[in-house]
Amino acid sequence: MVTLMNAVSNGMDAEFDKSMAMMGQNVVYVEKQPWGGGPNYEWWKYRNRREMKLSYVDQIRQSSELASAVSAAAARGTTLRYEDKSSEGVFMAGVTARYFDTAGLDIESGRVFTEEEVRRGVKVVILGATLAETFFEQENPLGEHIRMGGQRFRVIGVLKKQGKFLGLSDMDRRAIVPIMAYGQVFGLRSGIQIAVKFSDKLSVEEGEYEIEGIMRRIRQLEATEENDFAINKPEAFKAQLESFKTGLYLVGGALTFLSLIIGGIGVMNIMFVSVRERTKEIGIRQAVGAKRWEILSQFLIEAIVMCLLGGLVGLALSYPISILLNQIFVASIDISVVFGAFILCSLVGLIFGFIPAYKAAHADPIESLRYE
Repeated sequence: MVTLMNAVSNGMDAEFDKSMAMMGQNVVYVEKQPWGGGPNYEWWKYRNRREMKLSYVDQIRQSSELASAVSAAAARGTTLRYEDKSSEGVFMAGVTARYFDTAGLDIESGRVFTEEEVRRGVKVVILGATLAETFFEQENPLGEHIRMGGQRFRVIGVLKKQGKFLGLSDMDRRAIVPIMAYGQVFGLRSGIQIAVKFSDKLSVEEGEYEIEGIMRRIRQLEATEENDFAINKPEAFKAQLESFKTGLYLVGGALTFLSLIIGGIGVMNIMFVSVRERTKEIGIRQAVGAKRWEILSQFLIEAIVMCLLGGLVGLALSYPISILLNQIFVASIDISVVFGAFILCSLVGLIFGFIPAYKAAHADPIESLRYE
C-alpha cells in the first residue's frame, strides 16, 4: 500500500512538470471564467459574463510592453474522417498564427499557418502525431484531405509527439486549424481563450498585472467594478494537484496505518507462538551461558526478517500493479520508495517483535528446561 501510494505520488509529480510544458512556458490565459471547480465555485456568477472577442488579441499586442506573443484559440470535440477511417472525440482547436509560440508546440513535418491563411480562413489543418498515425500509418499525410464538420481540410503539418496531459488526455489526438476557418464551421460567439506569453518567469507576475489593466480598459470597466474576466495560470493546476495528493495521503495513510497495525499484530502473535514452541530451546541456551540480549536479538532479527519477506512479497505485487496503473493514470516506483518500504517493514518487525523477544529473553531458565 505504501509503495503504491508513493508510486502514484511520484508519477503525478513527474507527469505534472511534463504536462505544464505542454501548456507553454511563462504563459497566462485570459478567459471568461476562472479555472477550478468544487463547492465554492460561483458558476452562476461567471456564466453571465461577456464573452472574449478575437479583436482583443491585437489590442493586447499593441498595448502590452511585456508580452512576447499573444494568440487566441477556440476548441471543441469533433469527429475526423479520412476515406473509410474515422476518429471520434478529437480535440479540435481553431487558433491564430502565434498560437504555436504561446503553446510551445513544435512541428515534426510540414509547416504552421501563415497570418494570411488565418485571416482568410483557409481550410488547412495540422494533425497531432496519434491522428497522423491513425489515418495515414506509414503514408505521408502532407497534402492529403480530411473531413471535419462537413468540410474538407488539407493537411499541411504534423506535430511532434507530446504524450498524455497529467496521464489522462492524449495530447496527440488533436487537430489545429486557422481560427477563422474554425469559425466558419462551428462559430466564434463563445469559448475564445487568449494566451499571453512573456519572455521569462520574472516578467510573468508583472505582466499579469499589466494584462489585467489592459483588459479592464478594453472592457471599459469603472474603477469600482470587479473584473468580468479571469486571468488563469497553469500553476492553478499545482494547487489542485497538491489538494489531490493531500487527500491521497490522508486516505492512503489511514489504510496503511491500519494495515501495518493488523500486520504487526499478526507478526507479534506468530512470534509469541514461536517463543512458546521453543521454550525448552531458550532454557538450554540460557543454561549454556547465552545472555539475555543475545536471545532478545535473535527473536528481534527473526521478526524483522519475517516483515522484510512480507515487504518483498508486497513489492512483487506492487510493481506489476503500478505498471497497470500507469496505463490508465500515472505511477512510478522510485528506488527511494523501495528503501523506505523496507525501512518501514523493519520498524514494524522491531516494534511488534519486541514484546515476544523480551519475554523470551527474560524467561526463567529452570521453568524453560522443564517445559514440554
